[in-house]
Amino acid sequence: MEFKRYVKAVKEQNPLVHNMTNQVVATDVANTLLAIGASPIMAYAKEEVEQIAAISQAVVLNIGTITKEVAESMVIAGQTANEQGIPVILDPVGVGATSFRKEVVEDLFNAIQFTLIRGNSAEIATLAGVEWASKGVDAQEGEASRTDIAEKLANEKNCIVAISGKEDVISDGTRTVTVQNGDSLMGNITGSGCMLSSLTGAFIGANPTEPFESVVCAHVAFGIAGEQAASSPSVTGPGTFKPVFHDKLYTINTEDIDRLAKLTPING
Repeated sequence: MEFKRYVKAVKEQNPLVHNMTNQVVATDVANTLLAIGASPIMAYAKEEVEQIAAISQAVVLNIGTITKEVAESMVIAGQTANEQGIPVILDPVGVGATSFRKEVVEDLFNAIQFTLIRGNSAEIATLAGVEWASKGVDAQEGEASRTDIAEKLANEKNCIVAISGKEDVISDGTRTVTVQNGDSLMGNITGSGCMLSSLTGAFIGANPTEPFESVVCAHVAFGIAGEQAASSPSVTGPGTFKPVFHDKLYTINTEDIDRLAKLTPING
């Protein structure tokens, strides 16, 4: 994969990404998209989500702070996107934590065809029907192969599945790769997964004919920015890491991204 052209497409096209995201980190999500060159919009009201989704290049549905009303709006936005051929991304935050979250995701699956499902190991395992420990919205430990889980869910839902962690696993059911870019500090800031989900929306939105490659590139770019931020002399912990991380996304060198990518093909 040649990653630089996917990054260039985002910066040149400035894709509009409709985020129905986790309210805890909505500002961080918006700043992540702005840093990479995309345009964020946050809209939740049933009265407008159909119109917003229809003019967007990608729709990202994140259940981090879900309510019944927002879930109903998500169905409208997702169905509108499906009708218009616009990619839809699901971030099933904490799906295994409560029965309500499970019911919401099941309703979304019944109503919407997703382009990508992105989450941590526990979230994706829950959706795949595989036992995995979790604590609230955080993944703990599991015995199953993360590659097998990603491939299983990708085939069941006919979409791309990405599992984030120390090593990211991305599969469309046929092709599977792992991405090793990143730094441990990324797991110590709230909402890093939410930011990544919206970033994948920007990449898919700018490169709609190559969604798998776009998702892989988003993970690579996100991880490289994390590595570069963590190595900055001004970074001493999570509090100083996040603003530098956004700066590194903003200044990411498209000529260097292929050289710095840490990618291992598993299948396909």
